[in-house]
Amino acid sequence: MDERRARGLEMMRQVYGWEIGDAPGDFFGITVDHLFGEIWTRPGLSLRDRRLLLIGMLAGQGLNDVLDIQIPAAMQNGELSPDELRELAIFLTHYIGWPLGSRLSVQVDTLIAKEEKRVAKERARSERSDAPGSPSNGRGEPPPE
Repeated sequence: MDERRARGLEMMRQVYGWEIGDAPGDFFGITVDHLFGEIWTRPGLSLRDRRLLLIGMLAGQGLNDVLDIQIPAAMQNGELSPDELRELAIFLTHYIGWPLGSRLSVQVDTLIAKEEKRVAKERARSERSDAPGSPSNGRGEPPPE
């Protein structure tokens, strides 16, 4: 794997928050090598800046299926808080129009609720596995004191 492909795959992992393996095909290669390996890695804008621009563009075009990927990634990466996302929806509504803005606002609230539920579930799972006697310590017995 060449350096540009590796840089692009690493940037995709940072942007989306999950591991993305290399794949065949020209479209995938151009996306990884150029968009993520060259454009997303340019100096001058932070990942958060790029995410804000991308969310605005996607909302303006009504591309809510892609927003379903970008908004959770922004929360999981700590780039945008729920309050910032709600404010973003209010702000964008005045530029993209009420129908698209209303749809974005509902989508933001729905995705925030899903993320909060996911985090709560993860926290509960972690608390259970950290409890004395939990099987996660490998022996099913409390850790030594």
